[in-house]
Amino acid sequence: MTGKARTRFLAASVLSLAMAGAALAQSSVEQFYKGRSVPILVGFAPGGVNDISARLVARHLPRFVPGAPNFVVQNQPSAGGLAVANNMYNAAPKDGSVIAGLDRGSPQLAIQGEPEAKYDPLKFTWLGSISSYAEDAYLLLVTEKSRAKSAADLRVGPPIKLGAVSAGSSNLVFATVAKDILNLNIDIIRGYTGAAPMFLAMQSGELDGQVVGLSSTRAGQPDLWARKAVKPLIQFGRTTRLPELADVPTGRELAASDEARALIAFAELPFFMALPFIAPPGIPEDRAKALQNGFTQMMKDKDFVAEAVKLGLDVSPVGPDGLVELLSRSAATPKDVIAKYNAIVSPTK
Repeated sequence: MTGKARTRFLAASVLSLAMAGAALAQSSVEQFYKGRSVPILVGFAPGGVNDISARLVARHLPRFVPGAPNFVVQNQPSAGGLAVANNMYNAAPKDGSVIAGLDRGSPQLAIQGEPEAKYDPLKFTWLGSISSYAEDAYLLLVTEKSRAKSAADLRVGPPIKLGAVSAGSSNLVFATVAKDILNLNIDIIRGYTGAAPMFLAMQSGELDGQVVGLSSTRAGQPDLWARKAVKPLIQFGRTTRLPELADVPTGRELAASDEARALIAFAELPFFMALPFIAPPGIPEDRAKALQNGFTQMMKDKDFVAEAVKLGLDVSPVGPDGLVELLSRSAATPKDVIAKYNAIVSPTK
């Protein structure tokens, strides 16, 4: 055999082995997932955007994972985003048999140094995020009966009552941002299990409002939004005003100093990975790739996108690498900015 022939033979052999290895990995993944039910953990009650997006994923992801496992949403409203993240990092089986839809704020808690955040967010197996908040906003939203009709009204008069969930939840963080960084007249009532129970409390008069996503409101409370029974006063998670809310100021606009704007910018970074999904760290590489590739394919699928849009969700996907890049940027925030932010919005405050 000539040198060139030997080279061609070796190249063909390597290619054949690689193809055989890929086929074996595919077969192994398919065997693992075929007939299996895979929980999707959600740390909030049904009805909010985390629950709605997880159920959307559960309906569509099976078509894109070898073996077509049955994904089943498991709500854990007493746990909150922090507990679900801890569970996924420390207790969940590291074999690809469970995934989670995280609250966007949970990964950043570890970067803040929160002692109860017992995980390294960069080590999760990131699947992707449905939204990067391109066409969304996080709204300080009040009922039409509230005395406050604009952000300016929150600087005078008695405080309004805003609901919040648990430590680490975005609604608690941004209610605190509004109260302590923007110095608005707000009382924060904690202990709710999700957006839907808070909307009920708003309708009963127990609360004036909450801080909640535009897409979450459209998806979970389409009638309230369509009837203008709720009104946005401030939009967070944006550097500029959303065109359809051109008369509603951003949090950064209302900030009185560069320091306040820097703190808000740090707080808002998680919005650019608005609806993230993870698997535990250290799962087998072939299963990790199957879940990541399946999630990426799903987010491009026309049926998935059509249903997501119908539900009112912002579909502006971020892949696994993009999520890691965002978290790396967050981790690179100057320590003094993080320390000042923690002093104001610490979940154990």
